[in-house]
Amino acid sequence: MDHYDPQQTNDYMQPEEDWDRDLLLDPAWEKQQRKTFTAWCNSHLRKAGTQIENIEEDFRDGLKLMLLLEVISGERLAKPERGKMRVHKISNVNKALDFIASKGVKLVSIGAEEIVDGNVKMTLGMIWTIILRFAIQDISVEETSAKEGLLLWCQRKTAPYKNVNIQNFHISWKDGLGFCALIHRHRPELIDYGKLRKDDPLTNLNTAFDVAEKYLDIPKMLDAEDIVGTARPDEKAIMTYVSSFYHAFSGAQKLSAWKSVWPVLQCMMGSFLPLSHATHDCFVLSYVLLLTLSFQPLFLLCTDIIGTLRPDEKAIMTYVSCYYHAFSGAQKAETAANRICKVLAVNQENEQLMEDYEKLASDLLEWIRRTIPWLENRAPENTMQAMQQKLEDFRDYRRLHKPPKVQEKCQLEINFNTLQTKLRLSNRPAFMPSEGKMVSDINNAWGGLEQAEKGYEEWLLNEIRRLERLDHLAEKFRQKASIHESWTDGKEAMLQQKDYETATLSEIKALLKKHEAFESDLAAHQDRVEQIAAIAQELNELDYYDSPSVNARCQKICDQWDNLGALTQKRREALERTEKLLETIDQLYLEYAKRAAPFNNWMEGAMEDLQDTFIVHTIEEIQGLTTAHEQFKATLPDADKERQAILGIHNEVSKIVQTYHVNMAGTNPYTTITPHEINGKWEHVRQLVPRRDQALMEEHARQQQNERLRKQFGAQANVIGPWIQTKMEEIGRISIEMHGTLEDQLNHLRQYEKSIVNYKPKIDQLEGDHQLIQEALIFDNKHTNYTMEHIRVGWEQLLTTIARTINEVENQILTRDAKGISQEQMNEFRASFNHFDRKKTGMMDCEDFRACLISMGYNMGEAEFARIMSIVDPNRLGVVTFQAFIDFMSRETADTDTADQVMASFKILAGDKNYITVDELRRELPPDQAEYCIARMAPYTGRDAVPGALDYMSFSTALYGESDL
Repeated sequence: MDHYDPQQTNDYMQPEEDWDRDLLLDPAWEKQQRKTFTAWCNSHLRKAGTQIENIEEDFRDGLKLMLLLEVISGERLAKPERGKMRVHKISNVNKALDFIASKGVKLVSIGAEEIVDGNVKMTLGMIWTIILRFAIQDISVEETSAKEGLLLWCQRKTAPYKNVNIQNFHISWKDGLGFCALIHRHRPELIDYGKLRKDDPLTNLNTAFDVAEKYLDIPKMLDAEDIVGTARPDEKAIMTYVSSFYHAFSGAQKLSAWKSVWPVLQCMMGSFLPLSHATHDCFVLSYVLLLTLSFQPLFLLCTDIIGTLRPDEKAIMTYVSCYYHAFSGAQKAETAANRICKVLAVNQENEQLMEDYEKLASDLLEWIRRTIPWLENRAPENTMQAMQQKLEDFRDYRRLHKPPKVQEKCQLEINFNTLQTKLRLSNRPAFMPSEGKMVSDINNAWGGLEQAEKGYEEWLLNEIRRLERLDHLAEKFRQKASIHESWTDGKEAMLQQKDYETATLSEIKALLKKHEAFESDLAAHQDRVEQIAAIAQELNELDYYDSPSVNARCQKICDQWDNLGALTQKRREALERTEKLLETIDQLYLEYAKRAAPFNNWMEGAMEDLQDTFIVHTIEEIQGLTTAHEQFKATLPDADKERQAILGIHNEVSKIVQTYHVNMAGTNPYTTITPHEINGKWEHVRQLVPRRDQALMEEHARQQQNERLRKQFGAQANVIGPWIQTKMEEIGRISIEMHGTLEDQLNHLRQYEKSIVNYKPKIDQLEGDHQLIQEALIFDNKHTNYTMEHIRVGWEQLLTTIARTINEVENQILTRDAKGISQEQMNEFRASFNHFDRKKTGMMDCEDFRACLISMGYNMGEAEFARIMSIVDPNRLGVVTFQAFIDFMSRETADTDTADQVMASFKILAGDKNYITVDELRRELPPDQAEYCIARMAPYTGRDAVPGALDYMSFSTALYGESDL
């Protein structure tokens, strides 16, 4: 084990201070961590003859916690307290925490009281800290350590395996092939890797877990079902389990190395020694290994050196000089190979980032292309239910489908900026995406999507209003048509009667008066017919789906009405011709008929109005209906007087008939309206009045509730809208100020980001109020100028702005660290940039940038300034950002790799030849990078070319964009 460096531990453990322990509240992750950490602890506690069952309960007294630390560290802790009281338990846990702190581990927010109280979150956090320090921290692979070293070890071990791509410690392990590849790489006899399938993760995971537990003594720390059933498995649980593989296989490799060299050592020593004595004589071992690796002749014998008190100095010097000459040439080749590996690794990483950007951009544009036609579809529906379903589908799109795409768009911009920064830092040309996949293209497509959204929502709401109006008009048409058809039933037959031909004079007079009363009634119904026609016309104009049946019924009513008018005129002419012969008429019956007919029409109209449906959207409208109803009720006493007067006329007629014994048929010859009918309709009107009162009261209550919803939404929107605008302005000020270091600015921005994210519940609450408003069919709100669309757009812009600003500061830190720029230089650059950024937009135009360069001592012409502008503004936008300004200023003094340096390195590997061979590449470079060079190097065509010679000079210039690769 390497010497433990406390400073190194602090550097690695520092990020864990920001560990978000709230993630442990995720039930899936907490379950995985409980099982994994419990199994890991038991794998060590078994060495002391004990184990734990419940991780938060069994460590509460501190005894097993102290025992665990003694086992994994090999050191003795202070004597524990054996008492059962809380103070004894806290004392034991504090001793364990003090021991952890003595190892250079910084514990944040973890106290003994929380462990003693059984706090699950803190207990799991403490165990993870122990795992990091004692199981992961000491892992070292090629100058990387801890988590990065363990990840690099996994990538190296699984690189030759199909369908295995280890990039992290969560989703890269879900299919189980990574675990199986690690086992097969070291113990191929345990797993038949060729029979494994990527689409069967449960079988792969269970196979790896069972084999590791049975043959490798690695306890089963994970459940296959938990990993497969979780979208993103817990990273800490996976790292803990994978570290067990590292320790198991790294120990086996060391033992294998001893076994391979031990027979040589035995032969040279001339005797058989057990392997357990291998570490007793370091000098003998180093001597044998040097002979084996350097292939030097055996100048000295081991027995001569060991058996001599003071070996001969000249002999030792002569032999050691051979090693100097053997290893000095190899060191140059190793240095050259390391340089090439570094350059190729940067190029490979950049190519992968470009491919990821192209794929993410293509997927996002394809989603926008599929979504816009759906939003532009304006095919209307015939029913309110169908349109409400469309509105619900649109709400689901807003809540479920669009938010992930907003995050993808933001991540795409961040990835693009990060890639461009890495390309500039590695002295590579700027990345130009494929045609139509620039960030501006994606922003334009996104703008089209949002425009389509806005139009689609407006269309939906207008269609719902239209259908609501159509349903109301259609019901009103049916009611009026039914009343009219009921009234006209039999009227045509009555008008076609020839009863006047055999009637007496009095009967003729009665028929004439009756006909006059009918004409009066007919005229009274003219308004109803006109209303029916007007409603039908409005239904046609609003494109009602059942317009043909409405038109047919309306046409039938109009034709019947014209026929009634013609028949009425014809009968009147016949009665007037006969009127000269008949003179007697009963004036009382006529008076009754004249007053009963309009009163009957008034009652029918009143019943129709009292039963008429209404639709309102404001309190003022319902108040207007209520006022009209109250005015109607005020006319009821006068109407009752009219009814009593009409009934009095009928009673007087009856009295005259009884008094003078007039021979009457018993009915009024001038009208069909009887007193019983009048009384019945009057009673019906009186019953309908309180019903109308109740309906108006209920509607008034509903409008009051709608008004409360408007006020509630307006109050929240009037707070959230200005808050979003304020945050946007604050972020803009932070991005151009120079308070503190870049890390201070980054921390400040992240605190802003956290406060903004914490504000999300208020946005969700406002969304809920907005949904209630839409469900209540409320279409306007006088209490606020903010709509939900304004709030959504502002919120999305706020999230995008804070993420983009954080990314810009991170790129500035990356540039500063890569170029060795001090904080004072960064402040000077920022001061110069802010001074010449006269518009305070965070960007300088061409003239401002030219003035800045002149102030810094640059003396240049138009050609030189054009060259500099092509560097700081590769997209030719006419502006220079602060990041581009820093890149340019740091480029002037930066010492970066160049094509000439890479060519010189290749020349060393090629032994000063102008070409290099495939065998030399494969001998000096790692396999993947050697194959990378072979696949991209052009054949060498010089006069000194040999078969298979490759041109490393053109390849080196292509790496830096000086030629085509």
